[in-house]
Amino acid sequence: MSSEKSSWPEVVGLPGEQAKQIILRDRPDVRVFILLVGSQVTTEFDDKRVRVFVNRAGIVAEVPNIG
Repeated sequence: MSSEKSSWPEVVGLPGEQAKQIILRDRPDVRVFILLVGSQVTTEFDDKRVRVFVNRAGIVAEVPNIG
């Protein structure tokens, strides 16, 4: 199993852009997408993608994960 970080529970409650910077600091090899909770997304797994779901106020509402 990889020792690279794959989820970021510590960013829940932070502004989306701040969360993105934290994720990129930990994993500069991934692409980070900020999306509104409930947005339609594709279902395929991508080990270089992190989706950050924010509420209407722009606050991270779910734990971001690789995928």
